[in-house]
Amino acid sequence: MNPTSDAADMSETGPHAQHAATSHSSGPGGGPGEGHGHGHGHAELAGLDRRRLLIALCLTSTVLVAEVIGALISGSLALLADAGHMLTDAAGLLIAYFAATLAMRPPTAQRTWGFRRAEVLAAALQASVLLAVGVFVIVEGVRRLLEPPEVGSGTMIIFGVIGLLANIASLAVIYTARGNTMNMRAAFLEVLNDALGSLAVIIAAIVIATTGWTRADAVVSLLIGVLIIPRTLKLLRETVEVLLESTPRGLDLDDVRRHLEELPHVRAVHDLHASQIATGLPVLSAHVVVEDHCFVDGHCPQVLDELQACVAEHFEVAVEHSTFQLEPASHRGHEVGAHS
Repeated sequence: MNPTSDAADMSETGPHAQHAATSHSSGPGGGPGEGHGHGHGHAELAGLDRRRLLIALCLTSTVLVAEVIGALISGSLALLADAGHMLTDAAGLLIAYFAATLAMRPPTAQRTWGFRRAEVLAAALQASVLLAVGVFVIVEGVRRLLEPPEVGSGTMIIFGVIGLLANIASLAVIYTARGNTMNMRAAFLEVLNDALGSLAVIIAAIVIATTGWTRADAVVSLLIGVLIIPRTLKLLRETVEVLLESTPRGLDLDDVRRHLEELPHVRAVHDLHASQIATGLPVLSAHVVVEDHCFVDGHCPQVLDELQACVAEHFEVAVEHSTFQLEPASHRGHEVGAHS
C-alpha cells in the first residue's frame, strides 16, 4: 500500500498549531482516476456477471411461460406458486442484470464510487419482492389446505420437470459467481428457491397420482413459502445494514480502536467510523491524536503507513479504503461536535 499524505508542514508553526494531517489509503474507487487497475478488474468481473445473469434470465423467462400454461391446464396451486416465484425470479434477474450494468460505469466527480451501490439496491428490491411472494404463497396454501381443489398430477409432473431442468441450468451458470456481490447472491438465491419449488411440485404430483391426496399440492405450496421467507429476510437484513451504513459484519470497532491506539506515537483515536459501499468494499475513517513531536521530526508519514497497514491486514475484514486525520493533542479542544 502506498498512502499519500497532504500533511501540512508543521515545522514553521510548531507542534501545537491548529492543523491536521490527513491521509487517504490508495486503492480502488477512491474517486475519478484512482485505482485504475482494480477498477478494470471490477469491470471485467461485472461483465462476466452480466453474461451469466442474461443466460439465467433467458432460461427463467422461457420456463415461466411454460409453467403458467401448465398451471392453467392442471389447476395446480403448487405449479402456479412456482410460476409466480419464477416471475419474481425473472424480474429479479432483470433487475440484477441492470444493476451489474450500472456497476460497470466508472466513478465521476458527482458519483465518486460510481454505481457500486446499485447492486445493494437491486438485492434489497429482489428480497422485498421475494418476501411478498412467500407470504402470498403461504396464505393461499392455507386456504387450499382447508378447501383442496382438483389437481391434474400428470400436467404438474411434466411442467415441474421442465422447470427443474431449467433451474438446474441457471444454477450451473450463476454458481461460481454467487459470492461476487450481494446482487449475484440474491439472483442465486432466487433461482435456488425456484429449483426447490420445482422439485416440490414434482413430489406433490407424485403423491397425488399415487395416493389421490390432493392436499399435497397445498402442503408443497406452504413448503415453498417456508423455504423463501427465512433466506429472504436474512438477505434483506444484510442489504438494509449496508444502506444504513452500519459497521461491516466481522469488524469490531472497539477492537480496531484498541489496536490503533497501541501503535507507536498514537495517543488516542476518536470519530472512528466504518461502513460498506458495496460487497467487498468496506471503508473506514478516524481522527488520530499523535504525539506533538511527530509534526516536526518527520514521523507522520510512518504513522500513516502503520495505521493503514493495521486496518488493511490485521482484521478479518480487510479495509483498504481508509482515511486518517492526524492531530496534535492541542487540536482536540478545537473540534466541533461530539467525539466517538
